[in-house]
Amino acid sequence: MTGSVRILGIDPGSRHMGYGLIEKNGSRLRYMDASRLSLGSGDFIQRLLHIDGFLSAYIADHQPAAVAIEGIFHQKYADAAIKLGHARGVAICCCARAGLAVFEYAPTDVKQSVTSYGRAEKSQVASMVRMILGVQAQWPADASDALALAICHANRAHTLLPSR
Repeated sequence: MTGSVRILGIDPGSRHMGYGLIEKNGSRLRYMDASRLSLGSGDFIQRLLHIDGFLSAYIADHQPAAVAIEGIFHQKYADAAIKLGHARGVAICCCARAGLAVFEYAPTDVKQSVTSYGRAEKSQVASMVRMILGVQAQWPADASDALALAICHANRAHTLLPSR
C-alpha cells in the first residue's frame, strides 16, 4: 500500500452512534477524529434520517476510503435488536451510496484485534485505543468502540480496499 488511507469506524445505535476516524500510512496509525452522535429518544424515523444526514456530511468532509462497522450480535430484547438493525442499515446504505467499501466486524473480533482478548471490557478497549493511537483523549464508550473498529480493520484487512 502506498500513501495514506482514512478509515471510518462506526458503532451504530438508535439513540447514540459512535464514530471514529483514523489514518493508516504504512504500519502507522494516526488519530484524526472521534465523537458520539446523540440521536435522542424522539421519533424513530427522524433519528434514522439524522444518521443519514450526519454521515453523508461527515463522509463528504473527511473523505474516508473505507468503513468498519460493528456486525450484528445477539441482543436480549427483540425490539432493541430491530432498531439497532435499522440504524446499522441506514449507516451501511449511506456509506455505500458514497461509494465506500464497508467491512463488518464482530465485537469479539474487534476486542481480540485491539486488546488480544475477545472478551475485554470496554474500559480495556478504550485504554488500548488510546495507547495504540498515542493520544490521551477521553471519548464516550461508543466513540472509543468506533475507533477500535477502525483499528481492527487497519490491522486485519489484507487490503484496505476490496478489488473492484
